[in-house]
Amino acid sequence: MSKARIFDLSLFVAAVGIALGTHPGVALNYTYLKAMLLYWVFASFYFQLRIVTRSGNSTIDYAISYTSSFGIFAGPLGTLIYEICYRFTVFIYKKKTRTADPGEFLDTFYNIGSFTLGGTAGYYLYTLLHPVAEHFPAGYWLLFLLVVCVTTLMSSGFLVITFALSGDIKTRKEALNLLFKSRNLLDFSKVALTNALLLRLLQMEKWEMLIALFLLNYIVSLSFFSKSQSAQHKFERDKFEQMAYQDFLTGSFNRAHMDKMMKELDQSGECIGIVVADIDRFKKINDTYNHAVGDKVIIDFADTLKSHLQEEDILFRSGGEEFTLFLRNKSFGECRSIIEEILNDIAEHSATAEYEDQMIKVRYSASFGLYYYKTDQSSTSMQKGYVCADQLLLESKKLGRNRLTHKNELAD
Repeated sequence: MSKARIFDLSLFVAAVGIALGTHPGVALNYTYLKAMLLYWVFASFYFQLRIVTRSGNSTIDYAISYTSSFGIFAGPLGTLIYEICYRFTVFIYKKKTRTADPGEFLDTFYNIGSFTLGGTAGYYLYTLLHPVAEHFPAGYWLLFLLVVCVTTLMSSGFLVITFALSGDIKTRKEALNLLFKSRNLLDFSKVALTNALLLRLLQMEKWEMLIALFLLNYIVSLSFFSKSQSAQHKFERDKFEQMAYQDFLTGSFNRAHMDKMMKELDQSGECIGIVVADIDRFKKINDTYNHAVGDKVIIDFADTLKSHLQEEDILFRSGGEEFTLFLRNKSFGECRSIIEEILNDIAEHSATAEYEDQMIKVRYSASFGLYYYKTDQSSTSMQKGYVCADQLLLESKKLGRNRLTHKNELAD
């Protein structure tokens, strides 16, 4: 058995020993059973709203814990009984839903031991300081905040030890992140306020109000959870759409997005400069060096194009070393000036790439075709405009490359 598992079981043994060997804290009577049943049911429901993260091969569940209030109410033995019932309910649920980790059974004993020890610590800390706290304004609430901070950090400390023993965390930074990064004062305050109110209602045996508080806490948490899930799903959809329309090498948009944008811009009625650009003699670069060097040249070309574009302009990688630009809401002269600036920029610098274990500078040039017209005209669509720009690019190639050939449809 690994050191981590021995530590986990030692926590359970320690919790059982303390629970059986110390003052029970509360009589295990009908009031206790009623309170335990309520906590058991609502904690089990609330478990559905937990936040799940992973550390190495282990899963960590973050959910609001009711152990602080119940531990103070029930004492060490009562807390142990509650934790056994609740944690094995969670274990059975995970088994039935097939979300259990391979070592879930032993993890259950770790959770029982860890949270019982935390609840026991909260019980004794509250018992010790409550007479003093009564003499201060808001002393009860501040004491509960202290109890929650201590018990939460205590359970997190146990988690750090078991992860360190299992090898899931290897550095002090990882340990500190697990202890403190996922917690903040707002989280502590929420748990403290909830548990403080629950304990007051338990002590007064206000069962209807206790159930109402549980329901309120559940409904509010469910609302936030649903919004969080919706936001996450939207983020994932947006990310997927971005990936579907993005060129993986250069980060610019791909041909699929270009086709989509052409349909959208066809009816926009704006003046647009469609530019098709192509790296000159690119095959020679690949043949002289290799495709990895060629990729670096393509990336450098894309970055150079991006650096000259304004926010509303759009860049697409429309082929291997070919790029298409939509220069929007500009005059013909402005579009031509942008391309001339790009040509000058390319002439003044080189692409950097690694070749045969050394860094090299690769000089290259590019040719451009610019077709300028106004959209929403029956005679010319964006697709036709793109074909015209591509023909102008071929003219640049025939005229010796490293140049711009253009046509202003509005002037003609």
